[in-house]
Amino acid sequence: MKQVTIDRARARLIEHARDRAVARTMVAAMVRASREASPPIAALPEEEIRRHARILLHGIVTSDSTPGEEVLAAAERLGAQRAQQGVSIEALLDGVQASLSCVKRMLIEQGDTLSVPPRALLDAVVHLDQIATEVVHRVVHTHRETELNLARTRTERETQTLRQLLHGEQTASCAPLSASAAYHCVVSDISDPTLAARLATALTAGGPGLSGLVDGRLVALVARLPRFDDDCPLLVTTPAARPTQVAPLYDLARRALRAGRTAGLAGLRRLTDLALLIATHTQPELGKILAAQLLTDLDPTDPFHRDLARTALAYLDHRGRIEPTATTLHIHTNTVKYRLRRFSELTGHSLTDPDHTTVAETTHHWWALQHWLTHP
Repeated sequence: MKQVTIDRARARLIEHARDRAVARTMVAAMVRASREASPPIAALPEEEIRRHARILLHGIVTSDSTPGEEVLAAAERLGAQRAQQGVSIEALLDGVQASLSCVKRMLIEQGDTLSVPPRALLDAVVHLDQIATEVVHRVVHTHRETELNLARTRTERETQTLRQLLHGEQTASCAPLSASAAYHCVVSDISDPTLAARLATALTAGGPGLSGLVDGRLVALVARLPRFDDDCPLLVTTPAARPTQVAPLYDLARRALRAGRTAGLAGLRRLTDLALLIATHTQPELGKILAAQLLTDLDPTDPFHRDLARTALAYLDHRGRIEPTATTLHIHTNTVKYRLRRFSELTGHSLTDPDHTTVAETTHHWWALQHWLTHP
C-alpha cells in the first residue's frame, strides 16, 4: 500500500475522532476509565477530570509530529494541580494511563468501523503513543517539581497535619491548632487551587485555623465561622470539636455536601440543618417508593406539576406558612393557596390540615417531594 494512501486513511481516522460528537463520547469514556483505575482521581469532582481530558484528547489525537504548546501547558497544569490536591504521582499515572489506553482502544474500534487499513491504523496508534509519551513526561516532571516545592513550605506541612486529623491518623502535633480547643470543620466542593486559596484566607481570618486541599477539595478547621453571602459555593460546617475528634464529623460533612449539591444548595450550611437531607439522600430507592405512592398523579414532564411540587416543598420547609412560602418563590399568596389546593386534588393528600397530619407523614411528603424534584 502506498504511503500517501496510508497517510490519507490515518488523517481520515484522526479527523473522525476529533469530530465534536465523537470527541465528547471519547472524553466521557476517558473520565470513566480514569476514575475506575484510580480511587484518588475518582474522589475529585468529575468536571475537574473532564476539563483536563478534553484538552489532552485534543492535543494527543492530532496529525502534528509533536505535542503543541497548548497541550504541553495543559499537561503542566495537570501535574501541578494534582500535586497541590494531594494526589500521588502513582495515582495520577494510573488515571492517565487508563484514559490513554481507552483512547487507543476507541481509535482501533473507530478504524474498524471506517474500514481504515491495518497499516494506517497501526501508524495512527504508534503516532498517538509517541505524542502521549511526551505529554506524560511533562505531567510527571511538573508533578514532582510541585511536590518538592510544596514539601519545603509551611503550607504543605499544615495540609499534611490537616489530612491526618481528618482521616483519624496519628499526628505528632496539631499546630497551629490547640489540642484542647474546639474547631469547626468546614468542607467544600472546591478543587481549583487558586479559588481554594482565596476561600481558605477568608475561612481562617477569624483566628487560628488549618486549611488545605484534602481528598481533592478545600477543607478547613476554624475556631470561628466567618460570614458568607448566600450565593457563595456550598460549604458544610460541623459543630465545634477537638482536633482529634473531627474525623467522624468530616465524614458526615462530606455526605452532607453530596446531598446538598444534589439538592442545589449554596452558601454556608450547618451539618445539623442537613440531617434529614443526608438521611434521605442515602436511601434513593426508598425516596422513589414514597414518591410513587404519595405523588402518583404528578407528571415530572409537566412544568405546572413541577411548580406544584416546588410550592408544596417550600410550604413544608417554611413550617406550613403561606407568606414565607410566597416570598421564597416570588409569587402571590393566593397563588400558593391555589397550588396547594391543586396539589391536594391531584395527589389526594392535604398538606394544610395540621389536625390530620403527623410528623412522620409530613416527613414522608417532604422526602417524596425532594426525591421527585431532584431525580427526574
